[in-house]
Amino acid sequence: MKLNNSIAAVVTGGASGLGEAMARCLAKHGVKIALFDMNEAKGEALAKELGGVFCRVNVTSDAEVMAGLAKARAANGQERILVNCAGTGNAFKTASRDKNTGETKHFPIDAFERLIQINLIGTFRCMAMSAAGMLTLEALADGERGVIINTSSVAAQDGQVGQAAYAASKAAVVGMTLPVARDLMNDGIRVNSIMPGLFNTPLLANLPENVKAVLAASVPFPKRLGEPHEFAALAEAMITNSYFNGESVRLDGAIRMPPR
Repeated sequence: MKLNNSIAAVVTGGASGLGEAMARCLAKHGVKIALFDMNEAKGEALAKELGGVFCRVNVTSDAEVMAGLAKARAANGQERILVNCAGTGNAFKTASRDKNTGETKHFPIDAFERLIQINLIGTFRCMAMSAAGMLTLEALADGERGVIINTSSVAAQDGQVGQAAYAASKAAVVGMTLPVARDLMNDGIRVNSIMPGLFNTPLLANLPENVKAVLAASVPFPKRLGEPHEFAALAEAMITNSYFNGESVRLDGAIRMPPR
């Protein structure tokens, strides 16, 4: 797909981190941008800077996603690009025992469910609703109607201690990439996912510098954290290369995460 001002895009989690980098990347090509996020202050400011539209959207809500898409389409037209970056994480062991008291506890089930709702079901909700809109578009010259990029994680394959819910949610994003691509193949809509490793995003920004240095040193090469613009560059390649379909690609400096 050629990126120009005839193309509209929706980026979830678009107010910061990977989503912000993606929005900036697309806007440089003239693409009309709609940002879905919960952070109104950052989202409105970035949308104004990029000449786009901000939509306050909680991806766990059918009504909010539908309203966000309606607002985005009213401003920019039907999107041909959806990039799902909205997500979160948590860390609890499946079960644990206090060595001093002997007291046991388990992973809070509501916390597990919340992560699945955001990272997995939220991603699928946006995919399904956006794809339904893409079906109304005329195909481009090469038969293409749209492209969807999802954000998974290396945790999909290398989940660490405490990451049962996070790894499950991200592995499921990988797991649904090919079947959704197959669902949409006859309508010219491609679907791919990216599995980022250790990236310099707000999720890591609050860590002490010495901790970030240790994380960076653990990457085989280059020995640093990934930068959001590198994620955006891979997503851009997936969008512009029409033979890229049904794939989940690690972007991680060759790291394989240890147990903890």
